[in-house]
Amino acid sequence: MTFTGLYVPLITPFTAADEVDADALAGLAYEALDAGAAGLVALGTTGEPATLTLAERQQVLDVCAGVCRERGVPLIVGAGSYSTADSARELAAVDPRAAAVLSVVPYYLRPSEEGVVAHFRQLAAASPVPLVVYHIPYRTGRALSAETLCRIAELPNVAGFKLAAGGIDETVIAFLSRATGTDILVGDDLYTAPLLALGAAGAILACANVAPAEYAELIAAWRTGAVEHARALGNRLVPVAQALFAEPNPVVLKAVLAARGRIATPAVRLPLLPASENATAAALSALDALGPAVLV
Repeated sequence: MTFTGLYVPLITPFTAADEVDADALAGLAYEALDAGAAGLVALGTTGEPATLTLAERQQVLDVCAGVCRERGVPLIVGAGSYSTADSARELAAVDPRAAAVLSVVPYYLRPSEEGVVAHFRQLAAASPVPLVVYHIPYRTGRALSAETLCRIAELPNVAGFKLAAGGIDETVIAFLSRATGTDILVGDDLYTAPLLALGAAGAILACANVAPAEYAELIAAWRTGAVEHARALGNRLVPVAQALFAEPNPVVLKAVLAARGRIATPAVRLPLLPASENATAAALSALDALGPAVLV
């Protein structure tokens, strides 16, 4: 299976009673797909899965899977941790409605690069669906060389990467130039346009919760060769990404969605705190400057 285009990692909206707002979640899912997203991501870090109960995670999964089934689009499900054995068990039991699993490079323990390759070899073998590897070294504490990334890409059942390296350096450029048989999805919202220009197949973008049409259009423009339009749109989206990530994700996203009436509350769960008034105002201003097509 291949993964191209925009995949939206949905937030988890909460009611005033601190319960998962299933209706609002479904609304966000439909809006993203109507705006041109190729699929959805459930239980990614933008969805705050670490703060959800098992029952709440299942509720989120059921909502997202139902929408994806109705629309005939793929659902990527976040799963796994820094424990290889626990991750393998979790992936082996993944919901059959998932088209793929998004699993992060082992964090906190900082294993060797050989250990990371061995980790994903076991996960890929255990998973009944393709694996999308989430490489985000500034959160995991584990940098990986281009050689190691390519070795992981060559493992059977590894379908792609969510690449969020925190910038564009020699390793990123080398990996994109060599991983020709693997779908690379941009995971750094700020660097979406240049990474698409370097050959990324699509993106998993938190900012697309509020601007799905623009990010879907950006990806399509780069992939079809509309370079001037793609460059101009990418530049217009830079202030949006900067504003939405001014505080820990997804607090500003939720504040913006609540301010525009798309979710009932901006509530997040500890240890996250709600977005500041200044950050919320700045993000709303950036979105207003982008134009009326933004779905907020």
